[in-house]
Amino acid sequence: MSNDDAPQGAPAPDQGAGLGQDMYLSLDLPLDFEAFYLGHQEPFHAYAEVHFGTREVAEEVVHEVFLQIHAGWTQLLSSGSLEQGAWAIVRRAVHDRLDREGRAPAFVINGPIAQALAPALATARDKLQKMESTSGLYEAIAELPNRQFEVIVLRYILGYPTAKVAWYVGIDERTVGHHLRRGKERLRLKLGLPDDRKKRPQNGEQP
Repeated sequence: MSNDDAPQGAPAPDQGAGLGQDMYLSLDLPLDFEAFYLGHQEPFHAYAEVHFGTREVAEEVVHEVFLQIHAGWTQLLSSGSLEQGAWAIVRRAVHDRLDREGRAPAFVINGPIAQALAPALATARDKLQKMESTSGLYEAIAELPNRQFEVIVLRYILGYPTAKVAWYVGIDERTVGHHLRRGKERLRLKLGLPDDRKKRPQNGEQP
């Protein structure tokens, strides 16, 4: 996409030295959009990069994402679910490109994803490593409800602390923990892995 294709005042990839990204925030953009960009460009780029494996492709995708967010900014603000709407745009852009290129995410191909999903999956590492491929694990992750998918990727694959995940996604930390637990349990059941949760002590038993 050339700079001429971008709407006036939209981020452009060849400007904005000092931001450390391919996005430029011009002076005539809404201040709340600028604040949103500055607060969310890091996880958006990281999310895209962990899927594509290269910063260059991630920047291309996220540039398009922010153009879409900018184009629909007023509607997103009025929806009352800005973060959820923005993350939906990111997910769609990333997965549409993966589909067009006919490949699995880079974190499946290049990374020890099973080890990242501790503790619920860590004890089943040997079983996961014996699988013929990691496609079953990725398919299980991809089938998670959107919010569970987001927090699993942000927390266990990108390694963000729970507080940061909560801020990015727009929910509180307890809700993040809830989605993490539900997501890991869904993965365990989907993959047929053993339940490694410790049994609570019965009457009179020592912990």
